[in-house]
Amino acid sequence: MASAYGLFTPTLPRSISINRSGFWLSEGSSRRIVCTSTVQGAEKLSPSESRGPRLVGQGCKLVGCGSAVPSVQISNDDLSQIVDTNDEWISVRTGIRNRRILTGKDSLTGLAVEAAKKALQMAEVDPDDVDLVLLCTSTPEDLFGSAPQIQKALGCKNNPLAYDITAACSGFVLGLVSAACHIRGGGFKNVLVIGADALSRYVDWTDRGSCILFGDAAGAVLVQACDIEEDGLFAFDLHSDGEGLRHLNASMKENETDHELGMNGSLLGILPKGSSYSCIQMNGKEVFRFAVRVVPQSIELALEKADLPRSSIDWLLLHQANQRIIDAVATRLEVPSERVISNLANYGNTSAASIPLALDEAVRSGKVQAGHTIATAGFGAGLTWGSAILRWG
Repeated sequence: MASAYGLFTPTLPRSISINRSGFWLSEGSSRRIVCTSTVQGAEKLSPSESRGPRLVGQGCKLVGCGSAVPSVQISNDDLSQIVDTNDEWISVRTGIRNRRILTGKDSLTGLAVEAAKKALQMAEVDPDDVDLVLLCTSTPEDLFGSAPQIQKALGCKNNPLAYDITAACSGFVLGLVSAACHIRGGGFKNVLVIGADALSRYVDWTDRGSCILFGDAAGAVLVQACDIEEDGLFAFDLHSDGEGLRHLNASMKENETDHELGMNGSLLGILPKGSSYSCIQMNGKEVFRFAVRVVPQSIELALEKADLPRSSIDWLLLHQANQRIIDAVATRLEVPSERVISNLANYGNTSAASIPLALDEAVRSGKVQAGHTIATAGFGAGLTWGSAILRWG
């Protein structure tokens, strides 16, 4: 088995590579990166048919952030009028006191555009200079994806590529890694990574175990190419386990109201019935056990790949799912509470939006400053999970 590489030249030592779990560096490489993959049978190719790696002397850094939330706020007391619950019961078990939800003519795309504009403004980047828009969402407003509509609304005249990434609450971390790969391996300069979700549209508002958890929001960062010495994404670690689907899902189901000869209806059992997604189904205890087990492991692996100790972490920024999960992970990593970023109480679980939303608030409040090292991790449906060690600014 030999290696095959895209956009690369044949003069690198074998000890430098990048794989699905993070960036690996050879000794003395000054954080220079190589993107590699392997192809069975490549040893049979002639020299003219095979290509070796080219050193990617390109780094990436986070230079702008923004966020947006709906205007309608639902408190725990509000929910107590719908289901059998109260503020104390919810806050003690989750840490959540309020959440925002989309209503009326508000749209998730609109929130994403607002967050993206704020990120571009902070980064001082014109929309026409954006090379790529990545929308991390599990709740797009079009079956075929919403990212192109964001590109259109931003007024990007050069028609940059825009596409959706679906990985639930891990989506934003995957978006960051994807942005880094596009910059390091594809020559992109400015990549917008947006996390936006409206899970309130898929909540069973009669189920007190799940309706108390979720809110809607959008957050964005601008990832920009830079010299390798300024590289701000040190390492990452990504995983999935489809066995965990039974613990957290919103599966496709056939509509029971279709008439035999109706639109997209069933004709003598031949034509498919119309379908839609079910409400979110979650086994909270199993998801909790999963998160407190895999998230510390993932962050430890990412730190090891970055060759950084725990003490180098200035801030721990986790997906905002449950305060007990955040506290448990911080304890296992021995990160003191004053270095943990959390805004869960105000917004609930906003899925792919939770990390960039919390980051934006922390940056704009002056808590996170240029040069700070952040350990971040997402985890959720799939099941998927991933972590990244990065530097702000």
